[in-house]
Amino acid sequence: MQIYLLRHGIAEDARAGQPDSERALTDEGREKLRRVLKRARSADLDPTVILSSPYRRAVETAAVAADVLGYKHEVVRTKALTPDSSPFDAWEEIRDRKDERAILLASHEPLMSSMVAFLLDSPAMMVDMKKAALVRIDCDRIAPKPRGILKWMLTPGVCLE
Repeated sequence: MQIYLLRHGIAEDARAGQPDSERALTDEGREKLRRVLKRARSADLDPTVILSSPYRRAVETAAVAADVLGYKHEVVRTKALTPDSSPFDAWEEIRDRKDERAILLASHEPLMSSMVAFLLDSPAMMVDMKKAALVRIDCDRIAPKPRGILKWMLTPGVCLE
């Protein structure tokens, strides 16, 4: 299975009284996401399912991904992808979809960098997941403990137009 980990794009700053879960993407955040996703599309990114945190900025990130990638199905929202979720919870969501060929997860830090380390079975690994960064990890074994292979990572800085 191809697993794509997409950190949400730049979001608006928090405002007094506004729940963190309601912060929206900025125009710059959308533009950087599109740039990364267009590059990934040229590398044959074609998800069979997209999962998203229920937080607004992640839902909007998943919608941008669906648009750029031509994904025609419903985006699945799951609490297993909120910022304070554990890699184990996210992995169970993936394992529940073990028959999928390619799964894209739209989520947050610190979960995304923790997921990279978890999927690569490298708990000491440190990853700098910039906003709008996208990582591809291939996992042949959808077992209780994953052992993936890092294929690539894209950030807005390496996807200049």
